[in-house]
Amino acid sequence: MDFDVIIIGGSYAGLSAALTLGRSTRNVLVIDAGKPCNRQTPHSHNFLTHDGDKPVDIAKAAKAEVLKYPTLRFLEGKAISAKQIDGVFSIGIENGENFTARKILLATGLKDVLPDIKGLAECWAISAIHCPYCHGYEVKNEKIGLLMNGDHAFEMAKNLHLWNKDLTILTNGKSEFTAGQVEKLKSKSITVLEEEIIELEHQNGQLENIVFKNGKKVTFKAIYVKPEIEQHINFSGQLGFELTDLKTIKVDEQQETTAKGVYAAGDCTTLFRSLSIVTAAGTVAAVMINKALISEDF
Repeated sequence: MDFDVIIIGGSYAGLSAALTLGRSTRNVLVIDAGKPCNRQTPHSHNFLTHDGDKPVDIAKAAKAEVLKYPTLRFLEGKAISAKQIDGVFSIGIENGENFTARKILLATGLKDVLPDIKGLAECWAISAIHCPYCHGYEVKNEKIGLLMNGDHAFEMAKNLHLWNKDLTILTNGKSEFTAGQVEKLKSKSITVLEEEIIELEHQNGQLENIVFKNGKKVTFKAIYVKPEIEQHINFSGQLGFELTDLKTIKVDEQQETTAKGVYAAGDCTTLFRSLSIVTAAGTVAAVMINKALISEDF
C-alpha cells in the first residue's frame, strides 16, 4: 500500500489528525481541495491563542507545522472516488491518480446551502452569520435579524436575547410559530416580519439593508441564517457508512464510522462547527487510528 492513512480534507480536523499521525511516524497522505467552508470569514473567534485571527492564517500556520514531519505528504486536489477491497482502501483523485491506504479519515466538512436570495452568498460568514459563540460578541447590542422560522427561530431568538435586545425574525413567508411562542416573542419585544425577502443590500459583504418584495427596506447590522447542510463529499454509498438524521456522518466515541477502518472527524460529523471542537476531534481520530494499526501489527 502507498500509505498507512489517507486523510481527505486538509482543514483543521484533517491537519490536527495529520500532526498526531506524523508524530507517530505514520506514512500519511492529506488530500485537500482548498475550499474550506469558512473561506469568506474575516476573523475566527473562541479558539484559544487564535481569537480574532483570520482562519486562512491559522490554517496556513497549521499546514506549515504539519509538513515539518517527513512521513507526511500533502496533495492539492479533489478526491472523487473511494472503495475498499479486502481491507485495502483506494482513493481516486480528480486528476486520475489513485492512492491506497490501510485506514481512511474523512475530514471533508459540510457544504452550506443558502436560501436563494440576492446578496446572501456574498454576505455569508461576514455579516450573514450562523453562530453567536463565533460571531455574537462582535455584533452585540446591535439591531439584528434572524432569517429563519418556527422552533429553530424561537430558540435562536431566546439565545440571542443575551447579546441583542433589538431582534427581528425574518420568516420570509408565513410564520410557523405556536400561539405560545408568539406571545413570548411579543413579551420580549421581538418583531416578526413575514414579508418575502428579495435582496440583501451590502458593501463587500457588509450588510446594509434587507429589501422586501413589497418594496420595504430595513437596516440591520447583521443577520443570523440557518442554512441547509450537505456533505461536501459524500462517500457513504461507496464505503458503506451511515449518516445521521441530521445528515452528518455517524461516528462512535473513537471517531470511527459504521464502516470498519473508515474514520471521520470535524464538521462532517457534527453541527458544533467550532475550531476547537473539530481540532480536538481530529486528534482523537488520529490516536484511535494509530492504536488500531498498532494492534493489527503487534
